[in-house]
Amino acid sequence: MRLSRRTFVEGVAALSIAVSIPATGYAEDFKMGLLVPGSVSEEGWNRIGFNALKGVEGQLGAKISYVELQQNPASFEKAFRDYASQGYKVILGHGFEFQDAALEVALDYPDTYFLISSSAIHEGNVIGLNTDTSQPFYLMGVIAAKMGRKAGLVGGMEIPPIQQAFAGFKNGAKSVNPDFPISEAYIGNFTDTTAAKEAALSMISQGADFVVPNASGATVGGYQAISESGPNVRSFSIFSDFTQVAPNNILGLYVADYAQGVVEVVRSIKDGSPPKENVIFGLKDPKVMSFTFRDDGPVSVPEDIRSEVKAISDKIAAGEIKTGSE
Repeated sequence: MRLSRRTFVEGVAALSIAVSIPATGYAEDFKMGLLVPGSVSEEGWNRIGFNALKGVEGQLGAKISYVELQQNPASFEKAFRDYASQGYKVILGHGFEFQDAALEVALDYPDTYFLISSSAIHEGNVIGLNTDTSQPFYLMGVIAAKMGRKAGLVGGMEIPPIQQAFAGFKNGAKSVNPDFPISEAYIGNFTDTTAAKEAALSMISQGADFVVPNASGATVGGYQAISESGPNVRSFSIFSDFTQVAPNNILGLYVADYAQGVVEVVRSIKDGSPPKENVIFGLKDPKVMSFTFRDDGPVSVPEDIRSEVKAISDKIAAGEIKTGSE
């Protein structure tokens, strides 16, 4: 949930909600702030960032705070400055769209570490944290090409993290069948569930029987379309478990325990050993990334395909298969 990911709507209200979570009894005043592009109450990308923050609180005894923002770059810079000026040691901007603002503010606060989700940057005290989503999406593409006729991919904004994921899906599918048809669409934001639903329904009406939405808070709209289209349309749950939304359609779950990965990075900063390069989590990190199959739905992935996917997953983890765009 990256990298010049977006076009922005200027003049949108900056700050929707600022929430401070008090902490008491800390031996040290180690503080971490979080910026999210939406609500942490929604399943998906923003919730993952919040879980990371809570993990730092619980495991490292940090005082934490978070702020929910609209898509307005001016508000990003202000939020970073507010936290840095209050002595926060670490601030996580949960999405590539926060990168430019962090680079601007970081020059004025050299003792604060600015972590940016879905970013490949490492410039001084600005450090990118990236989960290589092309890897699990590659596995999804393999399955889709083996079990389906056509796939559809619904993205939020056409930014590098989503492009990376979709590149993995397409590469996986084409490793099975170079001519496997895949349609791709972006709704232009991460909040319009209706637009995500309509995009998915359009793909399904054109013959897609595997559809994967990847649009942060709007993702649920895609799963609603999939569910309403019947069990012959299949999908995979990404980032969070959406099986309750589409219980008859989801074949597997990609879950990134990005939260624990963030905790370990923040731990290294607190211990005085910050990362010397951008951090990339992948299938080689089973505590952070997992892809599992469902067995409780009306349709499941056959055992022979599961075995193939397991072998492919092992090769990806070992670096023998490159899943993204070169």
